[in-house]
Amino acid sequence: MSNVKPVETADEGSSVDIDFLLGRSEEAASTKSVFKIGDLSKEFGVTLRTLRFYEDRGLLSPERRGTTRLYSRQDRTRLRLILLAKTLGFSLTEAKQLIEIYHQPNGKRKQIEVALERFEEQQQILYEQRQEIEESIRAMTISIDHLRQNLVELDG
Repeated sequence: MSNVKPVETADEGSSVDIDFLLGRSEEAASTKSVFKIGDLSKEFGVTLRTLRFYEDRGLLSPERRGTTRLYSRQDRTRLRLILLAKTLGFSLTEAKQLIEIYHQPNGKRKQIEVALERFEEQQQILYEQRQEIEESIRAMTISIDHLRQNLVELDG
């Protein structure tokens, strides 16, 4: 079992192994055909609750044997794509739409074309957001300096 950098801990400053999520690393390949919920949880650094949530949303469809969830290679690939989409700033609804294109006629090519178009659009949105954030940081710095100066003047 590979050890992948966690994808669910962006709040903690962890980086994501984007090559793994794109399927470009050796760790992305698995010879297994069936995975238990704990296997995927550990491999992808997500909680069991997250996997159940994705199942509830129709993103994953594990086979049930009693209370045991058994995930297929297709579910594992879908999880990788869900986490990639999430990392790139897409909603789960958008991720599901991108994933489901694969099942249409000429699906693999169409999925890549649509993904490329959506990724480029999302990249532009992120560039615009970055510009807005940089402007806000500049304004915040000026405001903080101004307030500090006001305190110095009040004390002096």
